[in-house]
Amino acid sequence: QVQLVESGGGLVQAGGSLRLSCAASGSIRSINSMGWYRRTPGNERPGKQRELVAAITSDGNTNYADSVKGRFTISRDNAKNTVYLQMNSLKPEDTAVYYCNADRVRTGPTVYLGLWGQGSLVTVSS
Repeated sequence: QVQLVESGGGLVQAGGSLRLSCAASGSIRSINSMGWYRRTPGNERPGKQRELVAAITSDGNTNYADSVKGRFTISRDNAKNTVYLQMNSLKPEDTAVYYCNADRVRTGPTVYLGLWGQGSLVTVSS
């Protein structure tokens, strides 16, 4: 069984920084892509999609939402099965619950698709 455990959320003033971490546990052989999504206040209803913030492949290719380009940096440590999101120059509109995602997680013969962390609340005050 694979679990994603997040850490690092909290309250910060506008212009500040936070770093989110997400570690995948279990007998993992490989993880294809890892990423961060968020759900902003007012979009908690079932069926509302989470917004992609950033994603990174196993060989380091990255993808960012336009709204965070130049402010957020995603990275991963494949040896630790961990993905990070460094968030700088935070704005009140970045306030959201941030979810870690891991796709195509291989453990022996099993491949898990679309695993999610528990969610981390990030609140940016003005």
